[in-house]
Amino acid sequence: MRIEAAALEHIAEIAAIYNDAVLTTTAVWNDSPVGVDDRRAWLEDRLRLRFPVLVALDEDGGVVGYATFGPWRPHDGYRNTVEHSVYVRSDQRGNGVGRMLMVALIDLARAGRVHAMIGAITSDNTASLRLHEALGFEHGGTLRQVGAKFGRWLDLTFLQLILDERPTPLS
Repeated sequence: MRIEAAALEHIAEIAAIYNDAVLTTTAVWNDSPVGVDDRRAWLEDRLRLRFPVLVALDEDGGVVGYATFGPWRPHDGYRNTVEHSVYVRSDQRGNGVGRMLMVALIDLARAGRVHAMIGAITSDNTASLRLHEALGFEHGGTLRQVGAKFGRWLDLTFLQLILDERPTPLS
């Protein structure tokens, strides 16, 4: 397995992984799948804004997961904080793909002088919560019943990782 920057050639597989998450999990709180053109525009926008998009590739070059980070909130005061997303193909969950992608994202965030990384995780996704905790993320709070999917309320847990010991923020 190798991690590399996503390219347009990966879009169909990224869309398939995302759509599986939409249709079968509460990892993403959207109800409708998206087309390849949507994911292409999303990737182009991420790259234009200089946010990384990584893919995990199997030995045949197939995408088994992808990850990115972007702005936590749109206001200037949050410029040193990012929120990340990681999606793993359903047949590869539990095989370390998410961990590899997370470690690579954390390394890129540190290299880019990001101060804090936020994960917003459905509260009953214990595998993701445990992974984040194992990587040093700390519980930042839980918002009860702020989402809905599959006919039930969803709670959202925030986890955060402080990436450096900077005494003052970058301007």
